[in-house]
Amino acid sequence: MSFIWPQALLLLVLVPLGVALYRAIGRRRLAAVRQALGPGARTPLSDGGWLRARIPPTFMLLGLVVLTVAMARPQGTLDLPRQEGTVILAFDVSGSMAATDVQPSRLAAAQKAAEQFVEREPSTVVIGVVAFSDSGVAAQAPTDDQATVLAAIKRLSPQKGTSVGRGIQAALQAITAAQSRPANDYYSNRSPSPTPSPTPVPPGTHGSAVVVLMSDGENNEAPDPSAAAQQAADRGIRVYTVGLGTTAGTTLDLGGFKVHTQLQEDALKAIAQ
Repeated sequence: MSFIWPQALLLLVLVPLGVALYRAIGRRRLAAVRQALGPGARTPLSDGGWLRARIPPTFMLLGLVVLTVAMARPQGTLDLPRQEGTVILAFDVSGSMAATDVQPSRLAAAQKAAEQFVEREPSTVVIGVVAFSDSGVAAQAPTDDQATVLAAIKRLSPQKGTSVGRGIQAALQAITAAQSRPANDYYSNRSPSPTPSPTPVPPGTHGSAVVVLMSDGENNEAPDPSAAAQQAADRGIRVYTVGLGTTAGTTLDLGGFKVHTQLQEDALKAIAQ
């Protein structure tokens, strides 16, 4: 605690002087009463009245102390919890995300869930959007502008091919760019370097940045998703996975070919470990 006007506390030295003066005046009055009544006479204070007589001045003294401290304008610093950090929403926009085993489709379900997530987050959390199919691209640089993030989510549509590893790497690149320079200097729709340079941290350490990967877990292109997830772990970045689809799956018509697609739970769990 500190005081804006600490010099006002100097007035507290007057308190003991006031107490001494009050007691001196009280003794003089008591002596005068006893002298007037004569030797052996009982005064009003002899039967416990002394306690009742001291209660009012005691409260007045405490009031003066509180008033003096208030005049010094005490102030303190209270640390309140603050939720802040960087969240990258990484969307699988491969062709299999058009499957309708989750209504209205896997991608549409992911978009809906992401929109609800964004709307709940405080402005102290910056959110970016990454889309990946056969490559990973930054759809929106991390920002605290929720309307901009929501617009980027709505623009997503299914593409072709799936490289979950490149999606994770694109998310890592987005986090690195957001932490090193303004978002408008970083924004690019180019695929990230396949091997972003990690800044190692002690095992088990986690920073304020996380990746939320929304996918059906199917992967048919390099790099290995688990290796990309390890790159994130080496930098203290958590990767959370959200599975879209059903384990039974469904059949899609992709370019005239019938393709069976289903949720790959084990693959997503391996990424999140």
